[in-house]
Amino acid sequence: MKDLKTRIGALTVFREFLCDEVIASLYNLLDKKSDVCAYSDFVSKLYNANGGDLSQYVRSICENSSNVYVRMIGKGESVPGYIEKSVEFELDTLQMISDLSFYNLTDCTWASQFKSGGVDIRKIYLDRARNIGRYGFGIYAKYGMFYLDDSGEIIPVKNPDKTRLSQLVDYEYQRGIVIDNTKALLCGKPAANILLTGDAGTGKSATVKAVCNELFGDGLRIIEIRKDQLHIIPQILDELAENPLKFVLFIDDLSFLKDDDNFNALKAVLEGSVSAKSRNVVIYATSNRRHIIKEKFSDRDGDEVHINDTLQETVSLSERFGIHISFDKPDKKTFLHIVRSLASQSGLKIDDDELELKAERFALQRGGRSARLARQFVDGLLSE
Repeated sequence: MKDLKTRIGALTVFREFLCDEVIASLYNLLDKKSDVCAYSDFVSKLYNANGGDLSQYVRSICENSSNVYVRMIGKGESVPGYIEKSVEFELDTLQMISDLSFYNLTDCTWASQFKSGGVDIRKIYLDRARNIGRYGFGIYAKYGMFYLDDSGEIIPVKNPDKTRLSQLVDYEYQRGIVIDNTKALLCGKPAANILLTGDAGTGKSATVKAVCNELFGDGLRIIEIRKDQLHIIPQILDELAENPLKFVLFIDDLSFLKDDDNFNALKAVLEGSVSAKSRNVVIYATSNRRHIIKEKFSDRDGDEVHINDTLQETVSLSERFGIHISFDKPDKKTFLHIVRSLASQSGLKIDDDELELKAERFALQRGGRSARLARQFVDGLLSE
């Protein structure tokens, strides 16, 4: 065990392992086999981390590591031989940690036990490194959805929206366009920025999130950006430029007031500046408004000499998206089809005629039909 402790202390590429509280506790234990307190501290931390599976824990740290080796591979750079040799040696060390058992670490027969073994750390890690464009590294290996905090840092969403394409009903044509464009991005082909407009509750945001969930395994990630953060987009593009994954910058419910500075910030990005022409990032935005800028009739009666130029400015942003998709409010036939499909997916047992009658009454009481309203109606029946 002292040899393993020495090897752990010598970690260089995977040096961050020593900052992990579970591994640090194990490191402290390795030359204290008779110390039940030190052993119990390690096992307690392992229990709290993932339920007590040491091998899976080591695997998880490896997969999420953003060390120099994977960063170089992610950039497409050649890895020096001395770093490759270090990685091989250290993967052997990590395998030794992964294979540790209860009997290796304590002489106390009644001490709490843990699970280990059955994980080929070297094979799994090197396979992920070879396919880094699908798996990514660091926080992007584990999480699929992210947001920007107030300082502009990219933060993972730990409990994301898990909507899948199979859960969405109708609007196949619109979703097909989003899917095809996103797959082009993943294949390294030219992909367009997309503006999705239409009535509230028609599934614009759900479509974007479902597509990203569906294509997570192919190397797609989504970062949600608030309207007041649009000026940070060039900074985000620079940060993601050398990442091997592909990203959707998602702006939900986009609209601007006249003379909004955020309007010009987004327009500058969409106009095709050098920083905006990213090989691995597209912008998908949703809006309930076709022209995005909230325009009043009085705006058309202004006292500017070139009033037509001003009016053209209000539609210029939407025209800078390469693809514009419209989600129209569903008619009665489509609405009822969505209701029946959602009821079937949910295992709801109810006569179709009764279901449709209740659904129409529900829609009329709320002043219209939408996919969101259909979901709310079905959820209401399920809760009864």
